[in-house]
Amino acid sequence: MKKFKLFIGILLLTVFIISCNQKRNDLIDSWKITEVEAKTPHVDSVKGDIIANGKLTFTKDGHVTGHIETDINDGTYALTKKGKSLVIKDDNGTPFPFESDITDDKVILESAEMKLTLVKQ
Repeated sequence: MKKFKLFIGILLLTVFIISCNQKRNDLIDSWKITEVEAKTPHVDSVKGDIIANGKLTFTKDGHVTGHIETDINDGTYALTKKGKSLVIKDDNGTPFPFESDITDDKVILESAEMKLTLVKQ
């Protein structure tokens, strides 16, 4: 009975890890920001810059580069909650948390300040 419980535990853990990694694998690529829904006046004033220059590139080793409101040259990211939460840290380590919806060809990131739609480049 103990072996059976151990087997079930390992099986559930494996399924959980695979499901979390699947969203991470979908995220790894270069993405262009195509839509910005501003929720604050600050973001509304830089919306044009975000559309013109906005892009993010996520790597398998947890790094991110690109531009949202400012350049990110050596940032990091963490994807949790089965791909529903993404935290991007800029070069200084400042965290930017987003609720995320990730599919094969589209990423939607939503924070208190903005909602971004990204498509694969």
